[in-house]
This record gives sequence, C-alpha cells and structure tokens, in this order.
Amino acid sequence: MVTADHPVQLGGIHHAAYRCRDAKETVEWYERMLGMRYVTAFAEDHVPSTGAYDPYMHVFLDAGNGNVLAFFELPQQPEMGRDPNTPAWVQHLAFRVADMDALLAAKAHLEAHGVDVLGPTHHGVFQSIYFFDPNGHRVELATDIGTEEQYAELARVAGPMLDEWSQTKKAPRHADWLHAHAGKA
Repeated sequence: MVTADHPVQLGGIHHAAYRCRDAKETVEWYERMLGMRYVTAFAEDHVPSTGAYDPYMHVFLDAGNGNVLAFFELPQQPEMGRDPNTPAWVQHLAFRVADMDALLAAKAHLEAHGVDVLGPTHHGVFQSIYFFDPNGHRVELATDIGTEEQYAELARVAGPMLDEWSQTKKAPRHADWLHAHAGKA
C-alpha cells in the first residue's frame, strides 16, 4: 500500500514494457496462450523522450484489472539478449489466476499448444507455473492459497527479514513455518 502522506501518490502500474523480437508474433502469442486482448500500438521513427532516431513498434496488451503489458520491437538495434549474469528464473512476468483449477487449466492449455511448463510449484501462500514466451521472457501464472493469518505473519516478519538479509546475505529463517507445510495445501 502506498503511504498516504508520501508526496508521490501512485495509482498503480500504467504498463510494464519489455522488448520483443517480433511485435506481431508476440501479440498473437499472448492472445492465444493467455487470452490477453491487444488494445493499442504506437510506432515512431524517433524516440519521443530522447529525440533519437530509432524506429520502433510499441504494442499494448490488456492483462486484466487495468493492468497493461507492453512490448517494443526495435528493428534497428542489435539482436536482443539477456543479462548473462542474471539467472533466467529471476526476471519474469507474474500474472494472477483465480484458483488452482484455473492454474491447472492454464497449464493444460499451454502444454496442448506445445509450451514447456514447469510446476505447479508450491510457495507456501501461492502456487505457480512457469514457462517462456517466444522472446525468452519467463512468465509465471500464480494463484494465492494462503490464509489471512499467513499473509499477516508475512507482513509482520518482512522488516526483520530484510534487515537480517541486509546484514548477513543469507536466507533469514523468519518464515520457515511457511514451507513446513508445503505440499499439504
């Protein structure tokens, strides 16, 4: 939650933008695989914020609940890659689904279309599946399964966990209880 007395009052994420290899392929994949609706695009030869000549196509997909996922195709730039010093599992897009039935139905749908899906993976208070889009971006679908008490306890230990991590760079044990029942949910 945004602090009420902070001078910056956020109203949510307007959009998150990533690079893609092919705008049309990306739009079609997200429509077919995740049911997103393609809502708009911008194409320019010059970047509005810098003025630099760098032709691009910027596409926007409705991810539900006012959330928008966007992609840039940049044909004049070197082929896209990823940070070789960051493991592939770290940077990802995570989307919420309603429940375990929806998560399992999504997994079956993706696999039926030839997408390699990992999971469900139990994270204590949510379960997820993971897969890659045609651009190499890791995508996660998650459903919350925790109790109000579990979420309250996670909020309570968040500060001490961050402080301990900051000092030791080792996983704090404040939430060991969370994984003690993994697989029993």
